[in-house]
Amino acid sequence: MPTVLVVDDDFMVADIHRRFVDATEGFTTIAVAYTAATARETIDASHPDLVLLDVHLPDTSGLEVLRGLRAAGNPVGVIMITAAREVDTVAEALSGGAADYLIKPFEYPQLREKLEAFAARSAALGSGTADQNLVDSLFGAAPAQAAPRVSLERFPKGLSPETGALILDALASGSEMSATECAAGVGISRVSARRYLEHYLDTGVLDVRLQYGRAGRPERRYRRR
Repeated sequence: MPTVLVVDDDFMVADIHRRFVDATEGFTTIAVAYTAATARETIDASHPDLVLLDVHLPDTSGLEVLRGLRAAGNPVGVIMITAAREVDTVAEALSGGAADYLIKPFEYPQLREKLEAFAARSAALGSGTADQNLVDSLFGAAPAQAAPRVSLERFPKGLSPETGALILDALASGSEMSATECAAGVGISRVSARRYLEHYLDTGVLDVRLQYGRAGRPERRYRRR
């Protein structure tokens, strides 16, 4: 279960972000920090998997915190969460090694999408091997033979094209999977996996077969067309 440090100078905003994180299946907040100094101390002491990092902090910029982490060789995931919209700030976050960038104000589904994409990337990077499709999905590029599948316009609100690409990669070999099996393979919750699978079923990318057991509801098993 990924652990998260929330860093924001506004007490109320930090608490909202904490509750958003804790409402997302598979994630838990281990601490909240209101200054850059406390954030650094908590990262060193608690080793979170992910930091939700505000840019504007009372003692120094969150970008300085990010640069310090990378200079020290700390690979902790960082999602910048800020009202800063300047392109140079976004560029600095990217070059500094931020995994993502979310502009305030935002709603819970937007943060949940970022968290699920982070979990999917982490699971993919922990798989040990990578083919070009996986590399393309991690770097935000669509495989040439399946470009429409990662179009932002085709995804319902709350679904991530990066996670969607990983879902399809899991089914690329022609295997048949349930939502539970797909969730375990990609590294997201079963509920999230089911949403992606049903989206691809509705758009004609996948087929579904009902597998009946001895009792209970039939299991839905998905496969590529």
